Amino acid sequence: MDELQNLMQGFGVALSWQNLGFMLIGLLLGVLIGVLPGLGGANGVAILLPLTFGMNPTSAIIMLSCIYWGALFGGAITSILFNIPGEPWSVATTFDGYPMAQQGRAAQALTAAFTSSFVGAIFAVALITFLAPLVAQFALRFGPAEFFAVQMLTFCSFIGMSKEPAAKTLAAMMLGFALAAVGLDSVSGTLRMTFGFTELLKGFDFLIAVIGLFGIGEILLTMEEGLSFKGRTARIRFAVVIETWRELFRHWRVFLRSTLVGCWMGITPGGATPASFMSYGIARRMSRNPEEFGRGRIEGVVAPETAAHAAGTAALLPMLTLGIPGSPTAAVLLGGLLIWGLQPGPMLFVEQKDFVWGLIASMYVGNIVGLIVVLTTVPWWAAILRVPFSIMGPVIIVICAIGAYTVNSSYFDVATMLFFGVLGYLFKKLQYPLAPLVLALVLGDMAEASFRQALLGSQGSLAVFWSNPLVGSISTLALVLLGWPLVAGWWARRRGAPLPLKAPTP
Repeated sequence: MDELQNLMQGFGVALSWQNLGFMLIGLLLGVLIGVLPGLGGANGVAILLPLTFGMNPTSAIIMLSCIYWGALFGGAITSILFNIPGEPWSVATTFDGYPMAQQGRAAQALTAAFTSSFVGAIFAVALITFLAPLVAQFALRFGPAEFFAVQMLTFCSFIGMSKEPAAKTLAAMMLGFALAAVGLDSVSGTLRMTFGFTELLKGFDFLIAVIGLFGIGEILLTMEEGLSFKGRTARIRFAVVIETWRELFRHWRVFLRSTLVGCWMGITPGGATPASFMSYGIARRMSRNPEEFGRGRIEGVVAPETAAHAAGTAALLPMLTLGIPGSPTAAVLLGGLLIWGLQPGPMLFVEQKDFVWGLIASMYVGNIVGLIVVLTTVPWWAAILRVPFSIMGPVIIVICAIGAYTVNSSYFDVATMLFFGVLGYLFKKLQYPLAPLVLALVLGDMAEASFRQALLGSQGSLAVFWSNPLVGSISTLALVLLGWPLVAGWWARRRGAPLPLKAPTP
């Protein structure tokens, strides 16, 4: 009952005219970002984050989160109409969505995709509503050792559960730790890796880094690929929506399975992309006609879209309650909260109730408004893809440069952004994951501080990380996940199965 009462107060915050306006702006910008290949939720939030510096933190986070919801919706439009995934997790949607468009059922496919996204997100928001306060209350018992154990568990989970090769994930994470260590050591006061640049005394600004890694890196890669847009048109009529909704009721099992998969992959550092592929594979395996998948089955659209939205939304649960981002976009939002002076974690639910519950309430309202927006404006978004990328690319780069300069009014930040842009481009070309690097860049300082505090309290003994059942179980699980790739490799060699050299590509 306390959660419901707090949620009602949150609706009072979210439904103010000011926040509703920012919500609508965020959704429109998000759909635009999702439609344009080469961008994405994390990229859009990173690029537009400087625009929110003068705003109230609650309004700012509502707008940024709605950019994320809009990007999740928008990725389905290009996947179904143009066979070009607007987002990485939209790849699985192309398998059956584009064939449906070729068969003249584009409106049905889009309605199914938008509705599935809405259902997955609403279930994940309900999970956050009732589970987040319990997790936060439990986390109030945490000390430095427990916080470091949780952070170590997050790092090790990326290594043990990632679809990328463990060596590449570990290398990306180590580079992120190195970049996070640049600047003035807050404990000893010594300089670390500044190389004589006074601009680096505060270290690399997280916002500058993510604008370069995501925004510039993706644009450089897209320019190299030379995308050209050719696809179908669609207009969604009310009768088609009603007819599609009636058909979707028969696939409630697909919705349920996909929601569970998405929520689990969002809370653990799995992410929306693996969730969409896993859900698609389960739907195909459980279908009575698996051979028809890939030819225009509506379940092939429902499964990945439901799972992707559920995972993308559920990733905010560990970010709000523990300060641990469950996805790259959640990591960017975490950086935004820190910039505004808000520390994610269990105390956020005690000290900033209006902020937390206003954000959760905006998730409900934002997804409802987002569903209405995308159902009524599909032709407009499809028309945007007729603009040549030779025009859109430079415009996006200019926006990134303005955003980077705005942070500290420094040309050095623009140069730093370009450096990180080239780094992001190289990571993409060499197929190294960016998420572990971003995670280490965000949490590196906090993990180092928790580790030092724990060792100071135990007089340098590592036994503090096994000093009670809670921290001991978390630390042990982290070590198990860290060594899991070696165990899996040994087991595969014993069975004589070939080892994957890299992550499978769809």
